[in-house]
Amino acid sequence: MTGRGWFGGVIGVIGVGRVGLAGRRAHGVLSLWVAVVLVVVLAAPGASYASGVSGASRAWGGFGAVGAVGAVGAVGVPGPGGEAGRGGARAWPVGGPDGVLGRFEPPAKAWAAGHRGVDLATAPGAEVRAAAPGVVTFSGPVAGRPVVTVSHPGSGSPPLRTTYLPVTGTVPVGTQVAAGQAIGLLAPDGRHCAGRDCLHWGLLRGNRYLDPLALFGAGTARLLPLDGGDG
Repeated sequence: MTGRGWFGGVIGVIGVGRVGLAGRRAHGVLSLWVAVVLVVVLAAPGASYASGVSGASRAWGGFGAVGAVGAVGAVGVPGPGGEAGRGGARAWPVGGPDGVLGRFEPPAKAWAAGHRGVDLATAPGAEVRAAAPGVVTFSGPVAGRPVVTVSHPGSGSPPLRTTYLPVTGTVPVGTQVAAGQAIGLLAPDGRHCAGRDCLHWGLLRGNRYLDPLALFGAGTARLLPLDGGDG
């Protein structure tokens, strides 16, 4: 039952008891009880639609949260290759904010066309960096294109993962990396950005896509189902 349906059901029960003084007193007591419960429920973390799914991370590295609809903490946006402050680190995988060619575009329907990541301008052979501290958990071809995946422990359950495509890995799987540390080189591929070379950068929690710019406290964090495509 939704929060609205639950509240409506409780109000319906209250309405049935409106008989005589005793009923009015009972109604007053129950109304007060409902008000108290609502205050507690609405004040609880993750209770509103805006904060998204239950169990989402509320903090990662001491400066912000990513992983639910709207659950994005305000963080400073670093410059090219730089780090955000407040106890945690973020870095642009290539270039900087001026190099965004394509933004995360969630479709109206989960199965519809969309763009499940962010495209960053760069050139073949360019060094690609980890966007946040983590562990390289995959490096190899997917559907004929090289991909590197970094998992980010401490970012919630399941942990966030960032993906980098098309990138030829330069560090072994299992390597711990810092934000801004090189993890690979951009491979030649003009198929994704209208004939231009670019990095397709993704962010996922479990099987749901998020907006990578949410790592910098920007963009949207609407969730999408994992369909195996690169968007």
